[in-house]
Amino acid sequence: MRVASVPTAHPYVASLHHPEVVRLPDPPVPGAPQGVWWPSPWLDADHLRAHAADVDLLHVHFGFDDRTPDQLRALVAALADTGIPLVLTVHDLRNPHHADPAPHTAALDVLVPAAAGLVTLTRGAAARIRERWGRDALVLGHPAVVGPEWLGRPRPLVRRATGSSSACTPRATAPTPTRSGWPARSPRPPRAGSGSGSTRTTTTGVARSRTPCATSRVSTCGCTPPFDDDAFHGYLQELDLSVLPYRWGTHSGWLEACHDLGTTALVPDVGHFREQAPCLTYALAGDGPDRASLAAAVALAHRTRPVWRADPADRRRRRAEVADAHAREYRRVLAGVPA
Repeated sequence: MRVASVPTAHPYVASLHHPEVVRLPDPPVPGAPQGVWWPSPWLDADHLRAHAADVDLLHVHFGFDDRTPDQLRALVAALADTGIPLVLTVHDLRNPHHADPAPHTAALDVLVPAAAGLVTLTRGAAARIRERWGRDALVLGHPAVVGPEWLGRPRPLVRRATGSSSACTPRATAPTPTRSGWPARSPRPPRAGSGSGSTRTTTTGVARSRTPCATSRVSTCGCTPPFDDDAFHGYLQELDLSVLPYRWGTHSGWLEACHDLGTTALVPDVGHFREQAPCLTYALAGDGPDRASLAAAVALAHRTRPVWRADPADRRRRRAEVADAHAREYRRVLAGVPA
């Protein structure tokens, strides 16, 4: 089965490798910077028509942010004309990078009804899909996002822990993924008192309040210099607690990485993050974190030191199960069998 994934170069998609599935490489984009995510030509109706003979199925994960509803309707028409079925994984019911949810919802209003197969990551998200569009989605939990060499790597022993915060700009979410799927920036501590916005103010306030977080390795994902996957994994595993400063969203690959590496994640009580993996939560208030809730969660993490690391054998088994499930879904869709 020749599958065009949007995108192909992403840790989640790479984890779906299966001997029956040939995933086509991401088409080159003239003028696009090397190693940086760029909108996929597979989302362009003309490109799809021109290369219809090369692909059996289109599987869309991420990357349709720049597509208008009319452009997506043209894509759906091209799929129908060429007989290429669409599988859509609904990673996000609410785009974590958009303050206005309307554009992403409008895109889903085109793609969800047109998809021959729907996949999502949690039961809660599947229930939302059923409520809004009357469609049943196959629920497949997120597989490991780190490689096997990291799944079993011992956590580093640190004799003297320090407190830090790296939310150096106000933002709606964790960092935008690069082409490899990880943040384009690595963490650095903010300068006290600089910047503005709810995320920056709250996390800096907690770090300076001399609450117990000052004796733990704490960081929020935020504004940082570039690094590769290994550097990111190493940084994340050195933390006791990683605070995800999302203000909205649905699922999180960063949370999955924390679970893989044994780092406690502290997430907001929005979306379906809590269904993905064990984690601590804090409440949102207005346009940012509730300070009391965030401080209490950090203090709880310091006091209890939870360890919720995924079992490597379970993760390897789960990865194979999810890949098999995708291959079965592709066979069903290509055979025209109803879900």
